[in-house]
Amino acid sequence: MAAKPRFKSVAENRKARFNYEIGEVVEAGIVLTGSEVKSLRLGKATIAESYADARDGAIWLINSNIPEYLQAHRYNHTPKRPRKLLLHQRQINKFAAAVEREGMTLVPLKLYFNEQGRAKIEIALGKGKKMHDKRDTLKKRSWDRERGRLMRDKG
Repeated sequence: MAAKPRFKSVAENRKARFNYEIGEVVEAGIVLTGSEVKSLRLGKATIAESYADARDGAIWLINSNIPEYLQAHRYNHTPKRPRKLLLHQRQINKFAAAVEREGMTLVPLKLYFNEQGRAKIEIALGKGKKMHDKRDTLKKRSWDRERGRLMRDKG
């Protein structure tokens, strides 16, 4: 019998590892309203075009889309509103400095519910890849796939 996953993944940014060189990865809490949590539990969210930004001494998730929960009616939320991320002050200062000085970006990788049922987001410091780096990544991935096929056919 297969083991159950420890958390329920809601949204994943699959292109992040292709477009960015990923550095330090951190799990952060996210401030949500009730209708947002219910919408997330249905698995309806996208973080593909989103990013995190440091404003007013806090880290905010910008441009993430959590669609409206239909049963909430007038108590619904705005789908693309900025959402505050919950981090320690030391982490906030470190990320804000890296974004300002080194030209890095805070990239969301995954949005999920942990074991306690709390919504968490995995964010990482990323440095944008150049076009030639992306081509090298594609070549390496293609070669690894081909090598696996060759080894499987021979062995």
